[in-house]
Amino acid sequence: MKCPAYFSHMRLRPDRAAILDEWILATARFPEREELQRDGRLRRWRRIPAAGGRILRVVLLPDAETIHNAFFDRNARL
Repeated sequence: MKCPAYFSHMRLRPDRAAILDEWILATARFPEREELQRDGRLRRWRRIPAAGGRILRVVLLPDAETIHNAFFDRNARL
């Protein structure tokens, strides 16, 4: 999984430490929803049944491979 130092640092936050790599990769590869940001980054969402059905948002850099951020999106609707 390619990720910048920013992402590694953000994973240390208590609210993000429980997000498993497998959930991030599944969301990045097989999203249920996707949007392109104006800066070229991709937002991808996927419901995670093992996390109580919460919706994970993964933000990828414009190369569509490097993971910039991942968090449970409280406001997301699929």
